[in-house]
Amino acid sequence: MKSCAQNEKLIAGLALNALDARQALALREHLATCEVCRRYLADISNVTGRLAEAEAIPGIQASESFHQRLAGKLRATKPDSLTEVLAAYFARLNWHVVLPAIAALVVIGVTVATWRQPPSPCPAPQPAVQTASASDADDDLAPTLANYQRVANQSLAKLDALLTQQGNRALPPMPIYTASTLTLANGSF
Repeated sequence: MKSCAQNEKLIAGLALNALDARQALALREHLATCEVCRRYLADISNVTGRLAEAEAIPGIQASESFHQRLAGKLRATKPDSLTEVLAAYFARLNWHVVLPAIAALVVIGVTVATWRQPPSPCPAPQPAVQTASASDADDDLAPTLANYQRVANQSLAKLDALLTQQGNRALPPMPIYTASTLTLANGSF
């Protein structure tokens, strides 16, 4: 298991006694609650202890070609792929915190999306108009659009009968205009 990512360098510094008192105290408080970091500190302390105990052999010097080969190999190493970096990042996440946060964001997103949608238009209620029913005895209906609509709402057969009846009526006498009477009418203005 990996230790907490933000504490790895601090743990190495604690193993080397390279931290100031404030940092060491804060890290020791964390170590009291985190088993993974305690194991990491034990491993690092073991390595630093062995390195401190090792005796330096006098007269051994690394050649210039060794340093050049080592630097070339370090440059040639392939950096971690994006997949490996993301996998390591997600492995370190505290999923007990992340999953509820994602769920809350989804709920907020759905709420905002539904809140911003305009309400669906409701059809306007039709006013209830009390009209006298057109019967076969209604011969005196005026030829208006409102009367035609009223009769058509009752029955299309009644509308047909009304239109036929009004079409068969004799027209009232109308004045007959001639060219001479039109010129007189235009001249009086």
